[in-house]
Amino acid sequence: MEVLVDVGAGVERFEIEARRAGRRVEVANVRKTVEVTEVTRSGTPVRTARFMAAKVVAVVEHPARADEAPVRSRPGDPDGRSEAV
Repeated sequence: MEVLVDVGAGVERFEIEARRAGRRVEVANVRKTVEVTEVTRSGTPVRTARFMAAKVVAVVEHPARADEAPVRSRPGDPDGRSEAV
């Protein structure tokens, strides 16, 4: 997910992505803010970015690239590292 925000002297770009397998990125418009949240499969928020809605120029969702290998977590890996399948 890419968020473009007006910062007065131009536009600043922020990227928010689901970094691990099974996670997703959700966008919500809440109380004059735009919240972009990475959530787990069960819906638990991992991290959230908040932007003033009046300053948001665009929210762009990028599909997964076809050349990326699927990623899965290793069973029993305590630090949650992932490997390509």
